[in-house]
Amino acid sequence: MIQSETLELLEWHRLCQHLATFAATKLGATAARHLKIPASQTQSELLLEQTKEIYQLESRLTTGLSFEGIQDIGDSLERAERSGVLAGEELLAIATTLAGARNLRRVIDNQEDLPILTDLVADLRTYPELEQEIHRCIDERAQVTDRASQKLGEIRTDLRRVRSQITQKLQNILQAKSGAVQEQLITQRSDRFVIPVKAPQKDAIPGIVHDTSTSGATLYVEPNSVVPLGNQLRQIIRREQAEEETIRRVLTEQVAAVKPDLERLLAIATTLDLATARSRYSFWLGANPPRFIQREDREMITLRNLRHPLLVWQQQHEQGQPVIPVDLLISPQIRVVTITGPNTGGKTVTLKTLGLAALMAKVGLFVPAREPVEIPWFDKVLADIGDEQSLQQSLSTFSGHIRRISRILEALGTGEAEEDEKDSNAPCPMPNSLVLLDEVGAGTDPVEGSALAIALLQYLANHSQLTIATTHFGELKALKYEDDRFENASVEFDESTLSPTYRLLWGIPGRSNALTIALRLGLKPEVVQQAKTQVGEATDEVNQVIAGLEAQRRRQETKAAEAQVLLQQAERLYKEVSAKAASLEERESSLRASQEIAVQQAIAQAKSEIAQVIRRLQKGTPTAQEAQQATNALNQIGQQYQPAAPAKPKVGFMPKIGDRIRVPKLGQIAEVIAAPDEDGELSVRFGLMKMTVKLQDVESLDGQKPEPVVKAKPAPAAVTPPPPAVPEIRTSKNTIDLRGKRVADAEYILDKAISEATGPVWIIHGYGTGKLRQGVHAFLQQHPRVNNYEPAEQADGGTGVTVAHIK
Repeated sequence: MIQSETLELLEWHRLCQHLATFAATKLGATAARHLKIPASQTQSELLLEQTKEIYQLESRLTTGLSFEGIQDIGDSLERAERSGVLAGEELLAIATTLAGARNLRRVIDNQEDLPILTDLVADLRTYPELEQEIHRCIDERAQVTDRASQKLGEIRTDLRRVRSQITQKLQNILQAKSGAVQEQLITQRSDRFVIPVKAPQKDAIPGIVHDTSTSGATLYVEPNSVVPLGNQLRQIIRREQAEEETIRRVLTEQVAAVKPDLERLLAIATTLDLATARSRYSFWLGANPPRFIQREDREMITLRNLRHPLLVWQQQHEQGQPVIPVDLLISPQIRVVTITGPNTGGKTVTLKTLGLAALMAKVGLFVPAREPVEIPWFDKVLADIGDEQSLQQSLSTFSGHIRRISRILEALGTGEAEEDEKDSNAPCPMPNSLVLLDEVGAGTDPVEGSALAIALLQYLANHSQLTIATTHFGELKALKYEDDRFENASVEFDESTLSPTYRLLWGIPGRSNALTIALRLGLKPEVVQQAKTQVGEATDEVNQVIAGLEAQRRRQETKAAEAQVLLQQAERLYKEVSAKAASLEERESSLRASQEIAVQQAIAQAKSEIAQVIRRLQKGTPTAQEAQQATNALNQIGQQYQPAAPAKPKVGFMPKIGDRIRVPKLGQIAEVIAAPDEDGELSVRFGLMKMTVKLQDVESLDGQKPEPVVKAKPAPAAVTPPPPAVPEIRTSKNTIDLRGKRVADAEYILDKAISEATGPVWIIHGYGTGKLRQGVHAFLQQHPRVNNYEPAEQADGGTGVTVAHIK
């Protein structure tokens, strides 16, 4: 009973009504209005996964998940099972439902990373053959078609023929007896074809009168000559109706044969529609998926910027006030939170918001709070909000609260445990329940009510997972300092405007504002002062301490806001600097590209001039003088286009005995004990070790490299100067093309060319499979006249050409 009372107090039915508006089918809307709350955390997690996957799926689709064609065919299935004959509309609804379910399965199967939805539709049977048979026999107007059976086609052919005969005869009578008829019209009365005849001229057209006009001036007569045809038409119509019923009966039997699968199809479609409604409602709320935590594992309840979903709806659809969110950050050791503060300050709304958030998470809805949303899975949500006064039952406010709290304790299952335990405060296995109490202990003598509230909260701290209670009793504020399972919170009050701000402050109890408000509202100061005297100095000091805490909190919030502004400014500056750096990098890249283009143009120009020199040499046999001229020309081209060599780094010092130097390879600082010799080696010592190192392997402590030691060269003997070197220039005479040759043939050609060569030989073997190149290299490696070989320059063929240098 208390469970249903709690749902009513939290206005759960209103939230379900809002959820139903996001359903696409009648079945889904009905399921949303009668939303069942799962009994296990596993079921809730499955529903949440369904909602997440639908949310993910609809973010990929352009038009969302479509439930077009799916209808509530449950009653039709029941009647089919009981051997009733379904109407054409019902059969057509079954066919469109099958098509709609098949489309849902196709959309889900075409997506990846949807394991829950894919598993849900895996066993969905849509019977396309039954759908096709229904569409073959039933048209869009839910009428049986001529093609449903050969017999029906023949019957309708006879029907059209007889109708045509009747119409033709009546047309002839209208023309022949035009003076006796009221108007040239053929109509029907009681499924009989008739013509309107003037009452005074009824004998002119003998027949059966089936109807009379309101004025009596017109008689609707079926001429005697048409009566036999009318009787024949009625018989054909009855045959048609019987055949149509036979066809619908056959289709109904086919539906009844697969009724369990069709019921399963309806259940799956309803589950998908309900999950889609949850996803769309969550998206509309701007909610985020919750994660169920275990407080036993020291996890904190985290609900930042939590908004009341019904107030959000009221704001959006009923022009309500803006929704002020609350922050609920509850440490794992906390079992009871007492919220104090003035009336209309938002205490009750906070209770309802938390209760709805817990229920929304249980049914697979996202929670309207900022990520991360972390909340326990409560097996029960129990509430005592508002009073239960009743004149008929002679219940006061206090009696109503006690009755409901008693039902809450019974629902917690602690009644028998209390009788068996001598010490009611001894801890027992903790039920995973959320208890919400509004104005606990109110409605009776303040002293006794306060004592009762303290005892009740201490009891719930032992027997409930979490209890949130609102109160005006100041004594409850002290529980936090006696038991670390208790926490204080208060709703903020603005003394300047004498109104609450609806913000929830944690760790600070609410203070009394009655005397301050009374003074601001014009009550005589001497009366207020007398009241303060009655309250006592201790209470005034407590209020001053609380006021100081509130002021300190406001200062911290101000500093936090200023820090947030500075952080935003730093982020903005970072973005600006990043943008400028990206612009500079882009500019540098552009300059580098333009420089590369200029270098490539210079290289191309140099190649062109070198090619001209080579062509001049290829025109005839080059002499030494011409070779020298070509060499000079190439040197000039190189000086013109070759970039200037970078300046050599300045060398630093020459180590002397006693200097401290660094040996980078060893990562050590050593002392020089012997100066460098003519081979550039010196002796050093670090610690107890002595060793010899090369001069180029040391540096000074400030990073300077030593000057290299230059050996004195002996005076060269007088020799005859060698003739000028012939430049290595590729011509048609020192170039061999082996492409397409076998390795054995290539070796013969190579041996001949090398024996006749006086300079380098360019060997073209191409790329291909690489076997010819390997054979050429193997031959060159063992040939006695080949000094060395290397790949040609890129302009001469790169790795597709090998240059062999002859001894």
